[in-house]
Amino acid sequence: MKEKTRGRLRLLARVAGGICIAIVVLALVLTTHTQIVIGAIQKLSAGTVKTTNTYKPEGKHMDAVRDNGQRIVTEIAYADKYPNSFLDITYPDADTSVRRPTLVYFHGGGFFAGSKSAGDPLASSDVTSLLDDICAAGYNVVNVDYGLVPDCHFPVPVIQANQALAWCESHAKEYGLDMDDVVIMGSSAGAIITSQLGTVISNPKYADALGIKPKLEPSQVRALVIDDAPLVYDEFSLATKVIVGNYVSGTIFLGKDQVHRYDATQWVTSAYPPAVLLGSEYHNDMRHMDKALAKKGVVHELIDPLAERGLKMPHCFVASERKNKVARDAFERMLAFLADRTD
Repeated sequence: MKEKTRGRLRLLARVAGGICIAIVVLALVLTTHTQIVIGAIQKLSAGTVKTTNTYKPEGKHMDAVRDNGQRIVTEIAYADKYPNSFLDITYPDADTSVRRPTLVYFHGGGFFAGSKSAGDPLASSDVTSLLDDICAAGYNVVNVDYGLVPDCHFPVPVIQANQALAWCESHAKEYGLDMDDVVIMGSSAGAIITSQLGTVISNPKYADALGIKPKLEPSQVRALVIDDAPLVYDEFSLATKVIVGNYVSGTIFLGKDQVHRYDATQWVTSAYPPAVLLGSEYHNDMRHMDKALAKKGVVHELIDPLAERGLKMPHCFVASERKNKVARDAFERMLAFLADRTD
């Protein structure tokens, strides 16, 4: 009887050991081959949000005045080397000859989903209404798409962002864009791009590290809006490491050089553009950027409802500005900061 009991215990131990080994192996596979996880999410999300890459526009080209009086020109190809290289331009009204600041926007979506027309599926708010309201405040808004994983990894979207700026500058007269009075804004993944693009423009060493020749001078970029960007890799949750690690290198185990190239806070100089930092889910990352900018004497404003009011807000909360008072206050502070720095 005792021998049978021992036998059962040995069997259970083997089974338990096998399960533990399987779990460890599975965890190792999923963390070193993160596209397995991200790819599964992309497949499950297909049909509800954009998760694919294409060299064709999302829809038909349109040049029309909307019901709100804003003129929109859509599906303009800004380059052809990488997928999703299209942008839309929205003007406050039909008259494109009026001189206005140009706000260039990059959507979120974890670099695996999202688009210029639908925004960020990971955020809980409506970015399309946010851009409409920014436009109504007197900005020509350029809304830029970029490539997603698994085809496009860091720094490809930053390269595409630079290509979009180059297109805007070379077509400024044709489309009524003032490229000496530019604001660059991004949310979530787009905020990462924005923070890095600001560094490319202001720090030649970073531009060289990414192999990018910036198309704009620092004097042309009047301000950045960095909306809840996860930047400090070593402090990320496992879920965020899977998303960002997959974007950078297909694994959560990034080398020091990879982390250094990714994290714009480590490359800030005194030439970095003035910036609005919006923090909610990634408010700690925004505080790291706040300290980096302060250390270099860069004019900036950190908007962090948790630190200021003890209120925990959802990811990229400012896009809820039509419905939420805290978001509306952040939106108005953002616009005031931009108004002080644009013509």
